[in-house]
Amino acid sequence: MAETGASPLPPTPPAHTPLGRAEQFVWLTARVLEQRRFVYHFLDGTDGTDGTDGTDGTDGSADAVETALAAYRNADEGYGHALEPDLRGPVSQPLHTGHALRVLDSIGRCGGQRVERVCRYLTTVSTPDGALPAVHPSQRGYPAAPSVPIVDDPPSDLLATGPVVGLLHRNQVWHAWLFRATDFCWQTIESMEKSHPYEVQAAVTFLDSVPDRPRAQAAADRLGRLVREHRLAALDPERLEEYPVPAGYAPGEHHFPHDFARTPESLSRAWFTDEEMSRSLDFLESDQQEDGGWPIRWRQWAPGTALESRPIVTIEALRTLRAYGRSIG
Repeated sequence: MAETGASPLPPTPPAHTPLGRAEQFVWLTARVLEQRRFVYHFLDGTDGTDGTDGTDGTDGSADAVETALAAYRNADEGYGHALEPDLRGPVSQPLHTGHALRVLDSIGRCGGQRVERVCRYLTTVSTPDGALPAVHPSQRGYPAAPSVPIVDDPPSDLLATGPVVGLLHRNQVWHAWLFRATDFCWQTIESMEKSHPYEVQAAVTFLDSVPDRPRAQAAADRLGRLVREHRLAALDPERLEEYPVPAGYAPGEHHFPHDFARTPESLSRAWFTDEEMSRSLDFLESDQQEDGGWPIRWRQWAPGTALESRPIVTIEALRTLRAYGRSIG
């Protein structure tokens, strides 16, 4: 490569800490969006809130994250282009849009006109009862994970609806779309007799932020009893054979207490004893791979999707460990 005349960046110091090892993994494998998120959350002050440039010339501001995220936005104000790696192709999908809202929430940008426009998109793809399908039929013809069925008249799905509704409530967004979608989440969660880990995670995101706190607490208590009764959380990582893998999940696709209670403030933290949570976090720390990233446990169906997913999982692992006061370096 020809010389440009620019001063080279200083060499990265040896990666001895979990954060240092993860940084090498992110620079080696991640999409631009996850690179920007990593800098924002870990390399530029506390969650990038100072809004300044990184000392090595990288931009760790919320603006940089939002600019990277905007590349996935479509004219209909939904998000597509494999933002959620298991759904490929350009078309907007509720799961992509939920992913976008998580990113915006994490940088303090989940509000204003940008989210008003998102809500207009959500209205156009809602089911007759006002909630969201897991996958809109527009996905047909584009690659998608085999576990994601594409049907002409998809039903409402808590997996897609719960996180979106929860994040909008968390950020005090008020839009007409929220009323019926919120009712759907309440009805689904409060009538739930059985579930699976991803649906429970969606319910937790909703319950952690919905305004009716006494009702949310009661629903969370009931859901926690269901999680323990059906052994949906692997409480001892050294005895995984005692915990069944849910039907349709990949072999070894267990979920642990930290997967449900991402922060100590979550209602789901009360589902687990201190000892159980400590074991879970110990396991999360030890699960960092030799290349510096964390593994994905769901079914891998294409090399590219696995490669794109691991930096996302790595960022969330580090955020969870830090939320519980674990040293990441």
